[in-house]
Amino acid sequence: MSTNVTVIGAGLAGCEAAWQLAQRGIAVTLREMKPQKMTPAHHSPGFAELVCSNSLRSDQLENAAGLLKEELRRCGSLILRCADQTRVEAGGALAVDREGFSAAVTDAIRSHPHITVVEGEVTSIPEGEVVIASGPLTSDALSEAIAGLFPENSYLNFYDAAAPIVTFDSIDMGHAWFASRYDKGTADYINCALSEEEYLAFWKELCAAQEAEVHGFEDKNVFEGCMPVEVMARRGEQTLAFGPLKPKGLPDPKTGREPYAVVQLRRDNAAGTLYNLVGFQTHLKWGEQKRVFSMIPALAHAEYVRYGVMHRNTYLNSPRLLDRYYRVRGNERITFAGQITGVEGYVESTASGFLAGVELAGRLLGREPLDFPQETATGALALYVSREGIGDFQPMNVNFGIMPPLDHKVKGKREKNAALSRRALAVIDGLRERL
Repeated sequence: MSTNVTVIGAGLAGCEAAWQLAQRGIAVTLREMKPQKMTPAHHSPGFAELVCSNSLRSDQLENAAGLLKEELRRCGSLILRCADQTRVEAGGALAVDREGFSAAVTDAIRSHPHITVVEGEVTSIPEGEVVIASGPLTSDALSEAIAGLFPENSYLNFYDAAAPIVTFDSIDMGHAWFASRYDKGTADYINCALSEEEYLAFWKELCAAQEAEVHGFEDKNVFEGCMPVEVMARRGEQTLAFGPLKPKGLPDPKTGREPYAVVQLRRDNAAGTLYNLVGFQTHLKWGEQKRVFSMIPALAHAEYVRYGVMHRNTYLNSPRLLDRYYRVRGNERITFAGQITGVEGYVESTASGFLAGVELAGRLLGREPLDFPQETATGALALYVSREGIGDFQPMNVNFGIMPPLDHKVKGKREKNAALSRRALAVIDGLRERL
């Protein structure tokens, strides 16, 4: 056993970091405040609880999120292993049964001989080596302790929202059908049609609906990647029709024509008894959600098992504060991981926890750093977050734009992206022996 490391937070990043450390013989104390203290967005005492969505996005190598997942699979990621074990059909995306996924991660972490789980809120930064993966919903007490590390630099905040979930039995399939856009993959989405008249009436009521009070919330503080549907609607009459409600590639089998607008529902559990409203993150009052969303014909009598919620997300001004290993510059015993670093998305959070855990274990064991290069999605994300000189730092999903271009020309976007993925995976395969 080497030096004990304290990992704060049992979300995706914290569990991944703890697992990578423990797998390399490092003793880990994992601190998690649930179930003693819950956040407004969490409902389960389990680890790695998915809040906004059950989708980990595209699983295709022509997509940067798909590449990042494949890198993590090849590198022995716990989170990806559990996600693959509990996946539900979602076309070309990787979506999971929320409860099954959380249970799989929780069981793996709690049963690992090198990991000790300690429940209860952490209100100060522990001594020794520590990985802070407390997430975007970091408690006020720990937030103050973290802020004390950076007296000359402030946190940045944005607001995030989760979509409602309805039961399958309550969906009126007379106004809906199963299909994936452009028939890609299998028919895994329920598509709820709206005529032009129905859409415009829905849009008008959505814009006028009452929002729940969220202290300090203003539209300008909404992060574009997870925008409440009512905020999006207020940007214009056609914003939703060209956004989450776009009908392209979804012809109604009854008419053979594309409707004016389509609301898609994605399976939320393996049994197929629950579906979430894709793109319908919201912070409307619960009664307003039921009233307005019932204007969608297929959801006129929908039964909601969870309404949408709004919460504050907190993240660091990482380019000024962290290095490529997610360590605090000048105070390297403290490492951050997950969305608090400004990576956006479940898989990106996992990747940050993976890299933080692997590189910290290597340092404690006296090994040279792996230095995941920018040609890999894992390395590109870490280098983006730690790149000094970014003026207006915003949370970032992984994308091919943060990776260096190819040294040769390739025709077509998909072909170019596939070539970038092949290059990245060749680098990853070269690192696996050292891993």
